[in-house]
Amino acid sequence: MEMIQTKSPGLAEYIRAMLRGIGQVMFQGNVWTGLLFLCGIFWGAYQEGQGIVAWGAIVGVVVSTLTGYLLQLPRNEGVQGLWGFNGVLVGCAFPTFLGNTAWMWIALIICSMLTTWVRTGFNNVMAPWKVNSFTFPFVFCTWLFLLAARMLHGMPPEYMAVPAITDHFSTAVDIHFGSLLVYWLKGIAQVFLINSWVTGIFFLVALFISSRWAAIWAAVASAIALLVALLFGAPGSDIANGLFGFSPVLTGIALGCVFYKPNGRSALWAIMGIIVTVFVQAGMDALMRPLGLATLTGPFCITTWLFLLPLFKFDEKKPDHSFWHKKAPVKVEYPADKTGNNATE
Repeated sequence: MEMIQTKSPGLAEYIRAMLRGIGQVMFQGNVWTGLLFLCGIFWGAYQEGQGIVAWGAIVGVVVSTLTGYLLQLPRNEGVQGLWGFNGVLVGCAFPTFLGNTAWMWIALIICSMLTTWVRTGFNNVMAPWKVNSFTFPFVFCTWLFLLAARMLHGMPPEYMAVPAITDHFSTAVDIHFGSLLVYWLKGIAQVFLINSWVTGIFFLVALFISSRWAAIWAAVASAIALLVALLFGAPGSDIANGLFGFSPVLTGIALGCVFYKPNGRSALWAIMGIIVTVFVQAGMDALMRPLGLATLTGPFCITTWLFLLPLFKFDEKKPDHSFWHKKAPVKVEYPADKTGNNATE
């Protein structure tokens, strides 16, 4: 984790906090990782003709990070980007599913703000269980707003799925090597709701800059998820668009190298978690389809909780999964007070 020395809260600190917030979507509190993630988002969004998604991501992370400062939440968390990662996902989701209206942007801002204190509340509730809320504040708040869109013309659900009962679907999908490579990379890109294999490359490089293990587990998880989805006959269009990859990618990183040190036992646990996430994804797809809702990163949250709650010990650390960042990796210095003493955090 990077160390920060700053005399007072300023624009530079705020920008670093936002970039770290983007990186923290995949548990990486690294400025350069966040910047490359953002580059990948812009590339993929504009490649799809949905550049508005990239700008939504910026609005989401700016608003959620600013909200943390305004609420005077623990500053150390903000500097590490922990106020921003839910907000940036909200910013990606709203333009992906809703029509581009002024009211949609206002709703995006409100929802991004909401995730900041909802995260604090969820973490307070989950602390006795020694697990974290992860991206569930984003999932929960976005579900509520997307459901509200069915009743509010100001934020039209133009790109949301039509509510339907799960019925017959085609499993047909091109399985040539080149196509499989594209599906694999899209599985990584879809963490930010971006349907671009080039974005997947951006994300892998960004992860490698921060943690080679995170990059390895992202790659492995997307590959395993793709294989499981193919073997069990998942919908071909979902496989082709990487929709069975993004939650397993997050599960793989979390279990493989974040909450447990990489070793043989944790690797087997992570692989099992990745496989289970695919089934949870399929089950939640069926559950949400009558509502016309996307599962978002819900399958990752649920599966990772199921694998962390037992508090198994796979290394020398005492199991406590209520946070993944170091509690005090950042030193923030404030201006001298009237007595001439510097206050530090």
